Amino acid sequence: MQQTRRSVIKAGGALGLLAAFGTALLSPVRALAAWNKGAFEAKSTLDAMRALGVNNTEESKEIQIRAPDIAENGAVVPIDITSSIAGTSAILVFIEKNPFPYVGSFDVSQGAVPFVHLRVKMGETSPVRVVVTAGGKHYTSAKEVKVTIGGCGG
Repeated sequence: MQQTRRSVIKAGGALGLLAAFGTALLSPVRALAAWNKGAFEAKSTLDAMRALGVNNTEESKEIQIRAPDIAENGAVVPIDITSSIAGTSAILVFIEKNPFPYVGSFDVSQGAVPFVHLRVKMGETSPVRVVVTAGGKHYTSAKEVKVTIGGCGG
C-alpha cells in the first residue's frame, strides 16, 4: 500500500512538472514574437513595405512569379515564387488591391532553394508584388492576376 502511494505522488509531481514545462513552450507570446502589427494592418503596399523596413527597391527579372493570368475563384489563387538572386534571404508577398495587402514573409536559409508556394485570397484583379531581400538590398517584381469571382467577400 505504501509503495503504491509513493508511486502515485511521484507520477503526479512529474506530470505537474511536465505540464508547467509544456505550457511555457506553447505560450502564445512566443508564437507572436515575429508579428509585425504595422505591416499586417497597413492599408497600402507602400505602408506595409515601410513597416517592414523596405525603403528602396530595384526591379528584377530574376524573380519569377507563377500565378494564373485569370483566377476563376479569388478565394484560392495558387502562386509559386522563385528567386534566382544570389544570397536570397527573404521573400515578401503583397496583394496590392486587397484590403490588407501584406500576405507574409518567408525566410530562406543559406543554401536553401529560394522557392515559395502559397494559396492566397484575392478580392479583385490586382498585381501580386514580391520583394526579395538579398545582400541587404531589396528587389521587386509584380504580376497582374485577373479575378473573376472575388475571394474577400465578393
